Amino acid sequence: MPATTAPRQWLDPSLTLKVRMTETAPTVEKPAPKPQIAFDDFIRLDLRVATVKSAEAHPNADRLLKVQLDDGTPTGRQVCAGIRQWYDPQSIVGRQVIIVANLEARKIRGEISQGMILAASDLRGDGADDPAGRDVILLTVDKPVKPGSIVS
Repeated sequence: MPATTAPRQWLDPSLTLKVRMTETAPTVEKPAPKPQIAFDDFIRLDLRVATVKSAEAHPNADRLLKVQLDDGTPTGRQVCAGIRQWYDPQSIVGRQVIIVANLEARKIRGEISQGMILAASDLRGDGADDPAGRDVILLTVDKPVKPGSIVS
């Protein structure tokens, strides 16, 4: 914006006051880093590629999708993923995603979840749970691989 000169009746005639208006972009606080872990703890994670076979809105949770995965095992697995605000269920069917395959199964709002789908959060504003404040991007592979392939 151009500099503006304050009206002279408010100032001593020997002084000139210039005010420059600047716009500042909102600052986004980066999440604090988590504590370091030992390499032996990291290698205990079993990261695998899985193909999304079907997905639907979780019946008891507004933020979750119930996702059926082909993980290379005979029965596959079900995962509840907190991506409903960013992904339409049908838009992820057929996609290959990265999962934590050895995460202990647990019930989430009445549905069993047998792992976790990995995603990145691209912070754009100050609202971590606000879809306008961040974008969630599923982690995937560059080209198709067999379901159950190891991620290292």
